[in-house]
Parts: sequence; C-alpha cells; structure tokens
Amino acid sequence: MLELIDKGSATESHPVPLLFVHGGYHAAWCWDENFLDYFAGKGFRAVAVSLRGHGRSALSKPLRSCSIADYMDDLRAAADQIGSEPVLVGHSMGCFVVQKYLEQHPVAAAVLMAPATARGLRRSVLRMFGSHPWIFVRGSISGRSADLVNTPELARESLFCAHTPEPIVRSCATRMQAESARAGIDQIMVIRLRDTRLKAAPMLVLGARDDGMRTMGEVSATARVYRTEAEFFPDMGHNMMLEPGWPAVAERIDGWLAGQGL
Repeated sequence: MLELIDKGSATESHPVPLLFVHGGYHAAWCWDENFLDYFAGKGFRAVAVSLRGHGRSALSKPLRSCSIADYMDDLRAAADQIGSEPVLVGHSMGCFVVQKYLEQHPVAAAVLMAPATARGLRRSVLRMFGSHPWIFVRGSISGRSADLVNTPELARESLFCAHTPEPIVRSCATRMQAESARAGIDQIMVIRLRDTRLKAAPMLVLGARDDGMRTMGEVSATARVYRTEAEFFPDMGHNMMLEPGWPAVAERIDGWLAGQGL
C-alpha cells in the first residue's frame, strides 16, 4: 500500500496530472509543504507518492534491500492509480527513478530537480565520506543512513543553503529517515541509463547554485544527456521545494508546462 497525497483536480486548461517523486531520506511530505497546494491552486491535479518504506507506505522486505527497480514499480503503481500518463517531477534520487521509468513507460513530460549522472553520484558519495567518514561508515553498517542528514547542522550542510531559516532546516532534519543501501548502489555502480534522447518526453532540468549534494557540473551533465541545458536558482540549496525561494522554482515549472501545452 503506497501513500499518495492527492490535491486538486484536472481542469480543462490542465488535464494532465502531476506526479511528484521524492529523493532519498524524504517522503511525499516534502512536496506537500508547498508544491502540492501551489499547483492545485493553478488548476492541476498534484499527487505525491511515498516510495515503499518511506512515509506511510508499506514495506514487505528490509528497506536496505529495496532496489531502484522496486521504486520504479512503485512509480508505475502510482501512475496506474492516477489513471493517465502524468507529468513526472523528480528530486535527487527521485530523478533517477524517473529517468529509469522513462525507458519503459510514456509520460507527458518530466522535470528533474537536482539530478546527477552515475559519475556525479559517485563523487557526491566520496564527498560525503570525506566530510563525515565515521558517520558514513557507522550508517552503512547499521542501516542508519539518515544519520548523515538528521541533525540541523548536517541537514543544512547537505540540503539547504547558509541563509535558510533555522526552523525550516530543523523541521526537515527531524523527518529524515533511512534510505536503502541497495538503491544507492544501483545508482552509482550497477544500473546504467539507456540512451533515450531520441524518444524522451520533454524535459526540464533544474539545479541550485548552493547545493551541498550536487555540483552545477553534475546537474548540467544530466541535462546534456537529454540535449537540453540546466537552469540554476541562486541562494538555494538541494531541497529546492522547501527553501524560502521555492515559489521561483514552482513558477518556472508552471511556466514551462504552459509552454508545453500542459
């Protein structure tokens, strides 16, 4: 049983639903803070899914063994429940799930927020290990991977910029949960993305200039795979949907969708 937070309804001007896919350590709540109400207010049906073992979604096996293929199945189940080919909006790890989903299933369009290539993800992991080797090793052994981001100090370092108000950072840190080790390995070592440039849906790639988990080069490299250019927001960290500047991100997505006739 998957948690779906479902707001708004399809309208004549926006008949295609939006399906939001969270990144590692998060769940559907991260979209519900700001984005779902924003897009529902614009006349969209806006739905956020919690992948298995996240939020209120059920889990039938240990989380650490869940794969990207499992998460793809969750995304397919959510899309089937919505009942139409949606616009997919992925963040961080959710971008990779969306990208793999696009290899097999049609969608109206896709938005990638803070994505990275497999090489970029490996670099991100190395940076995290270099900054906090003991926490990294302890979390890998114990399964408590959220220890890398579940304090205000660590959450700010990885997920927010230096100017984000402390209450936002603290609230996010308290909601961080463990992520699957298998899914992490899938992203950086095992699974390769097929070349889907010629058949890919329209793609918007967005990044943050003060992202503690992705460099601008890593985000841009992903955009080049889809023959487009990444767009970057200043004074914003990795969690672009939660930063105080989130309306600028939402407005850009809304405007881009309008340009696609969606």
